[in-house]
Amino acid sequence: MGQFSFEHCFEIDTLKRLIAQHQHLFRHQSLADLYYRGEKLSVTAIELGQQQQSCPTVLFVGGVHGVERIGAQVVLAFLSSLLNRLPWDTHLQQLLQQVRLAFVPVVNPVGFLRGSRGNGNHVDLMRNAPIDSSEDVTFLVGGQRISSKLPWYRGKAGMELETEALVNYVKQLQHQSTSVIALDAHSGFGLLDHVWFPHAHTRQPFEGIGYIYRLMQLFESGYPHHGYYRLAPQSHFYRTHGDIWDFLVASNTSNKPFIPLTLEMGSWAWVRKNPRQLFNFPGYFNPQQSHRHQRILRRHVVLMQFLIDAAYAHIVEQIKPAQLKQLNHQATRFWHKKSQRG
Repeated sequence: MGQFSFEHCFEIDTLKRLIAQHQHLFRHQSLADLYYRGEKLSVTAIELGQQQQSCPTVLFVGGVHGVERIGAQVVLAFLSSLLNRLPWDTHLQQLLQQVRLAFVPVVNPVGFLRGSRGNGNHVDLMRNAPIDSSEDVTFLVGGQRISSKLPWYRGKAGMELETEALVNYVKQLQHQSTSVIALDAHSGFGLLDHVWFPHAHTRQPFEGIGYIYRLMQLFESGYPHHGYYRLAPQSHFYRTHGDIWDFLVASNTSNKPFIPLTLEMGSWAWVRKNPRQLFNFPGYFNPQQSHRHQRILRRHVVLMQFLIDAAYAHIVEQIKPAQLKQLNHQATRFWHKKSQRG
């Protein structure tokens, strides 16, 4: 899974195959058209479920960084599972009458073809949004405009096509929805699987932190033995400029709940178990043993299904202002006061 050619890309080919086989089950659209070496590519969105009225939406995103292929593969594997279940799974059929599921599995198709973190302009899309940190950021990692030859390049003024496409699509979903929960799949940080939430650009608490705290309570009580995830604000680990989800939070003028989560799969654990991965660049970010790859594809299904079930139950919509105020207080004490003590 770590190798690719310029002629073929497993993730792009898989997305095309799913569209060809199952397009009668969903709506799909191109959010942006791109060209690389004469080939037309697109940032594609797929939607299942309710289209006629405002409803809860769960968005699954992958492939923001072209080298982190496992993120797109996790999203595509889950989408494929849903599409294969839909003809016979009556619970899923009923759920989709009241919930919208959206997928953008490969945000950065040119990066996938190039095998690079950045896009065709060498821009790191997750450092490209127009939001700057007023606090110290990690050198280079936090985003830089020194040179496109260095990693974590933010680009010049303005958003790249891929960044703008994702931002506009999320805003469209916010307009059409009673709430939006997003899960953006990445890999490469540490030995553990993290679930991060805003902010990345500041230590200040995210306004929707109470919603996340409530979802955490329900997930941990419903799945007390999952043992996988470390849930915390991204700023606890490092701060950055240009985070897409921070920008969407800051520019959200709606009073509807918006809950962006980032799944950061701990690829160092795969390297530790198979040190030979260090001899090829994709090995830093993707499992390369077949059994481990299969395990990762199924490992996060519980979390993704939980988010869908929480949307179906209207969990965040049912939280009243007084309860949200209390949850915000509890969440701030749990994450921010604890961090300060640490």
